[in-house]
Amino acid sequence: MQTATAVVERDAETCWRLFIDPALLTSWVPGLRRAQVITKVRGLPEEVHFEFASSHAYTLIYRYDREQREVHWTPKLGKRDAVAGFVRFEPEGAKTRITYAIEQGDGRTAAERALGDPEPVLAAFAAHVAGAR
Repeated sequence: MQTATAVVERDAETCWRLFIDPALLTSWVPGLRRAQVITKVRGLPEEVHFEFASSHAYTLIYRYDREQREVHWTPKLGKRDAVAGFVRFEPEGAKTRITYAIEQGDGRTAAERALGDPEPVLAAFAAHVAGAR
């Protein structure tokens, strides 16, 4: 599993809310064309189907630890193209340390692996957080 960390100038609660909102995913996930929530549990997306510009698609199952501000995901459908991983939001005063870890499926091409690398994905999220109101 590859891991990246960043510190952003927003509080952990705001980062958490922006990350778990599936309507915002296409605005920051590189190459994502569509994210469709299939099921929810306690108001949070549990199963989400993803479609990418590279024409691959997969479905992920999400688990949440609200107290620790962690989100974990594992593939359900399309495992060869999918990803597994987690994100954690830790308060550092008025800032937040974000840890993002990902394991990519064996069916991904080199270009898809580059898009799914944790550093640019985390950088895209950090830019999204910085611009959010």
